[in-house]
Amino acid sequence: MARAAIYLFRNDLRLHDNECYNLANRLADYVIPVYCFDPTHFQPTWHFKFNKTEKFRAKFLIESVEDLRLKLRERASDLIICKDQPHRVIKDLISKCEAGKIPVSAVVYQKEVTYEEVNVEDKIKDLCSGNNIKVHELWGSTLYNLQDLPFKVRQVPDTYTNFRKDVEGRSRVRPVCQEPDTIRPLPPSTTVELKSQELPTLPDLGLKDLIENDRRTAFPYKGGESAGLARLHSYLWGTNAVATYKETRNGLLGTEYSTKFSPWLAHGCLSPRMIFREIKKYEKEVVSNKSTYWVIFELIWRDYFKFVCLKYGDRVFYRTGIMGKDHDWSQDMKKFRLWAEGRTGVPFVDANMRELKETGWMSNRGRQNVASYLIKDMGLDWRLGAEWFEAYLLDHDVCSNYGNWNYAAGIGNDPRENRKFNMIKQGMDYDPDGDYVRTWVKELARIPGGKVHVPWTLSPRELEAWGVSLGETYPNPVVVAPEWGRHTQKSNKKPAYRDSNPKGGKGSGPKNQQRGIDFYFKSDKQGGPGGNRGGGPG
Repeated sequence: MARAAIYLFRNDLRLHDNECYNLANRLADYVIPVYCFDPTHFQPTWHFKFNKTEKFRAKFLIESVEDLRLKLRERASDLIICKDQPHRVIKDLISKCEAGKIPVSAVVYQKEVTYEEVNVEDKIKDLCSGNNIKVHELWGSTLYNLQDLPFKVRQVPDTYTNFRKDVEGRSRVRPVCQEPDTIRPLPPSTTVELKSQELPTLPDLGLKDLIENDRRTAFPYKGGESAGLARLHSYLWGTNAVATYKETRNGLLGTEYSTKFSPWLAHGCLSPRMIFREIKKYEKEVVSNKSTYWVIFELIWRDYFKFVCLKYGDRVFYRTGIMGKDHDWSQDMKKFRLWAEGRTGVPFVDANMRELKETGWMSNRGRQNVASYLIKDMGLDWRLGAEWFEAYLLDHDVCSNYGNWNYAAGIGNDPRENRKFNMIKQGMDYDPDGDYVRTWVKELARIPGGKVHVPWTLSPRELEAWGVSLGETYPNPVVVAPEWGRHTQKSNKKPAYRDSNPKGGKGSGPKNQQRGIDFYFKSDKQGGPGGNRGGGPG
């Protein structure tokens, strides 16, 4: 008797380097690829009731699913699209296949590690155990496979540097797996009635429609495997921007200051092993330097947060974090809204928050700074920031996001509780001419040079000349930290840094990656605050 396998796509929306896809095609005579727009992904966040998925990421997701469907159709298959919870959809498919005399013998999906995703898996396993159906969970989201780690999960090091050294020295990156030679079709429509729903629109998902991208965005790309592979090729072989990544990665404006791989990685449109393979090929054929290595370095950071979440489980979501440390954080929603809407009165913070709200993107440098400001300067609960990022980021990855916020709050891996960024020094170091701030904070567009970072220090005559009225056209700062004072006068001086790589765009940041730290803590040059914690190369 012919049998069918169901492959549930989740955060693995690609066909290249996809072991789940390969396995499903080996297990049965027919394969039913499925993607579920799970309503729980569009419900409010856990504590503060923001939209869990805002329009930017939802649009990217829809584009990614559409691209996956097209690729399957090119292979004489198709994607069954449903707007329901996965276990309900799978239950219905099992019944339809049984009625058509082609029983389901296997369900395949990529293994995840955090609470909501594991709950989905548990429901599927309960369903399948009652129907004598084999469930295959495969690890597929990281550069290093779980089975190849040189230690058990409970022994994952509590510092990134130790983790990196161990996996680089004692493990290996598996080769990219090729697509299967034989692609199994869907069960014949004359036997099994399979109905795919239409791709949802943003309003279908309860979100406002997005007519066009903001022209200022640093991420003007579509979702999907095709677009992700095109970006990978362009960044390496087209522009050679990868060769200067370590120098430009702290930039703020433009497309080429960083890889921009992270949204495709988060949705599984790009495999980290594919990126690794292409980097190694580039190093062999073009150049191998600190920049090419640093992309791999960031991929290992992404792995680290995944394995840390596997080790500590739900603790990453607790107020006290994985280290169990509590602080007297406030949940003042009025203050939080000023941060979320980019109205804190601190231009560097406001520019970053407005970019996020208008595009779904924020640079790694911006993420570190706005997180520090929310927690250390405003004294707010870090989970407010984590859930806001969860809602808005195009590249939201549960483990990377919550791992980063644990880290920023001093309750995560390798915590330094006195870590604090100086907003003025950071602005002057990474946006010395103020171009980034003027791009996003239009009220300050007429203030020249670095003065735009400190409008509250300007004279009434200057403010009037440049069309700014503090407290009216632009807010007074919510917080002015005492350590900012020694840098406010520098805003009137000529900046010491200019970007030497025009492809990075303006405001690409200083070559010395430690400049913005400002000695509030000892720097860890192998992944301290200058390192990217955005969930993989961003």
